[in-house]
Amino acid sequence: MKELRNLIGGELRAGARQRWFDVWEPAAGQAYARAPESGAEDVEAAVEAAQGAFPGWRDLPAADRARWLNRLADLIERDLEKFAHAESCDTGKPLSLARSLDIPRAISNLRFFAGAATQFASEAHAMETGAINYTLQQPHGVVAGISPWNLPLYLLTWKIAPALAAGNCVIAKPSEVTPLTAAMLAELSIEAGLPNGVLNILHGRGAEVGNAVVTHPQVRAISFTGGTATGRHIAAAAAPLFKKLSLELGGKNPSLVFADCDFEATVEGTVRAAFANQGEICLCGSRVLVERSLYARFRDAFAARVRALRVGDPLEAETDQGALVSAAHLDKVLGAIQQARSEGGRVLCGGERARVASARCRDGWFVQPTVIEGLDASCRTNQEEIFGPVATLLPFDGEDEALEIANGTPYGLAASLWSRDNSRCHRVSARLEAGLVWVNTWMLRDLRTPMGGVKSSGVGREGGFEAMRFFTESRNVCVKY
Repeated sequence: MKELRNLIGGELRAGARQRWFDVWEPAAGQAYARAPESGAEDVEAAVEAAQGAFPGWRDLPAADRARWLNRLADLIERDLEKFAHAESCDTGKPLSLARSLDIPRAISNLRFFAGAATQFASEAHAMETGAINYTLQQPHGVVAGISPWNLPLYLLTWKIAPALAAGNCVIAKPSEVTPLTAAMLAELSIEAGLPNGVLNILHGRGAEVGNAVVTHPQVRAISFTGGTATGRHIAAAAAPLFKKLSLELGGKNPSLVFADCDFEATVEGTVRAAFANQGEICLCGSRVLVERSLYARFRDAFAARVRALRVGDPLEAETDQGALVSAAHLDKVLGAIQQARSEGGRVLCGGERARVASARCRDGWFVQPTVIEGLDASCRTNQEEIFGPVATLLPFDGEDEALEIANGTPYGLAASLWSRDNSRCHRVSARLEAGLVWVNTWMLRDLRTPMGGVKSSGVGREGGFEAMRFFTESRNVCVKY
């Protein structure tokens, strides 16, 4: 069985306690590796290594830090196929998706922030009294990035890259459910010759190593992506220590479909928004709101398109939907479907555990893509994040009702809007309570723009220079002349 290691001070190490946990392949339902069950001792060692490396890394010219990030990107690009296969094995997602989306976007993260490191600007203000004020953007020192299991390398680099570009040293904690690509990144950082201690990667469970990272007094800033309940715990633990926090949390995202939409493009786009990566993306549009005059036609086309999705071995080219990430998550999603039935929902397609013909996958954690109608907007199914291949359809009459339904959850992460009426698109977008709104598209991202949620979907913004600013603190210098 493959053994993964922590990266501390430029060395690959087992956990200080010599305890391990199994890593499972979702498609096969079998353990294929084990990783260190790290704890407070490992966090202490990583912080010490990061503190030792910080002065040298901080004082490097930005162009030199950029070269290190580009070197890491080069190595991942060289090993793209290995990383894609590892991510598919780790998460259960189709290999084609990992190859075309996850790993290329991780590479783009590193390259974008390599460029941003050399373009990060400050401000200066002249005073009429004969003085000038200028702002220094200084790195915090030791910072942490805690990433989720659904897009493991993509979201880990989304945190590591801006932190390193800004001159910080990083302690990264990947999800214990999907640690493989993070372990591979650790190996590449050694191959790249990244200075020891600049990047440290710790495996383990959130309750132990994650909590130790969050509460360590020398970890000055924390960027977390994950569930709202965990984010609430992190905020409570970090607040007394006055740490800087960025929390990208859960979502119950709406797709608003108006009768004047481009019908075929909208059906295709909303199916993708609901079921990409088996619905295991925080930005997925799991609530599909449809103008009543179009509802019946749209419902039939949407359900037919979902029925055509092929559930199968993630390694096979024709697979559209792979496995859910864990047995526990499988039970959660199946339980949510049963909850929808108990609330009076009508299952139009799916609704059951999927059985895959491949002998390798006979014990895998697969669920049929599921579409449900007939539920009230306020029921649990339409209020709670399921994070799986489950979409609900809800009719509406007019913009006001659409907005009332769309905004009627505790969440506010993302939304999509489908209409040919440009005035409506701008008008409705401005009233949607969401940190990110797509119009006639979904998941089209520009790394220059900030991203984050409102309400229970989090605080802070990532992406672009917002991420660089999060990983620095502003200091004003006033010079009298």
